[in-house]
Amino acid sequence: MRKMFVLVIAMSMAALLLTACGGDGDTTTDKAAKKATTVAALPGYKVMAITDGGAIKGRVTFSGAVPAKKKVEVTKDINVCGKEPHYDASMLVSDDKGLANVVVKISNISEGKGMDAMGESVELNQLGCAFKPHISIVSAGAELTILNSDGILHNIHTYSEKNTAINVAQPGFKKKMRRSFSEPEIIRIACDVHNWMGGYIVVTDHPYYTITDASGNFELSDVPAGTYTLEYWQETLGKMTIEATVEAGGTAEANVEYATDS
Repeated sequence: MRKMFVLVIAMSMAALLLTACGGDGDTTTDKAAKKATTVAALPGYKVMAITDGGAIKGRVTFSGAVPAKKKVEVTKDINVCGKEPHYDASMLVSDDKGLANVVVKISNISEGKGMDAMGESVELNQLGCAFKPHISIVSAGAELTILNSDGILHNIHTYSEKNTAINVAQPGFKKKMRRSFSEPEIIRIACDVHNWMGGYIVVTDHPYYTITDASGNFELSDVPAGTYTLEYWQETLGKMTIEATVEAGGTAEANVEYATDS
């Protein structure tokens, strides 16, 4: 009877340890983030059916000379990080002056399409010792899955004003971890192990956000008719705003140009 009692205790302790450690390597915060299955609208934004929505299309350009690519020196884990050349991604201008990686949002919209249009989960990968994509857009409260495809040690370090900062190691064996952010803002992200790695996480309060492509083009769809303020943000050149009027079922053009002294 005593042996059986000891065995039961041992099995119970083992079960507790497995529960505490977690089979997938996720932390308690990770598991809490996993529970979210839908993306809820934040206070101040009302979800409505869009029956005759319009669109806002545009192109962001740069007025100055096209800057030459700046090569970034790889100083660590060269066998993994040095397979491909690294370039400064803080200002990417195409040959015809299109400006990539500009965040575009409607800043004064209070109702429109559902938050699920943004997706319930967004992936940010560490691949070749670079954050891909350079800028990620995720809804407040939605899940951000941070991948480590390099199989080496990385360290996720975020710099924010409204959200709790993350500063946690992600060893090579931990292929993914999950986080979420509750407050809208633009968060800078870095890797303390590889100092050339950098990027941004844009936490949104509504679904009308997008990022310009390599040619500087963007589009916002399913926009209710109305006049809106568009805000553009580029990590080196800063912010610009313009107004755009969307007619029911129509398309508004919203082209902007950043000057060298923006």
